[in-house]
Amino acid sequence: MKPEEIKKLEAYFKRTFNQEMVIKARQKKDESAEVYLGDEFLGVVFRDEEDGELSYSFSMAILDIDL
Repeated sequence: MKPEEIKKLEAYFKRTFNQEMVIKARQKKDESAEVYLGDEFLGVVFRDEEDGELSYSFSMAILDIDL
């Protein structure tokens, strides 16, 4: 993802969820970025462009030991 796209996503996550949310670019992956709450990795947000429409999907795995 481009830096300006990551900034927009980060602003959305901060506004919607928590001010401590951080979005970081992934090495060698242009269509996704990593989502953190402070220093803790939460998941990955994917960019999806299909039929001229752009959307994003956030994927977060929750381990049973964390429950």
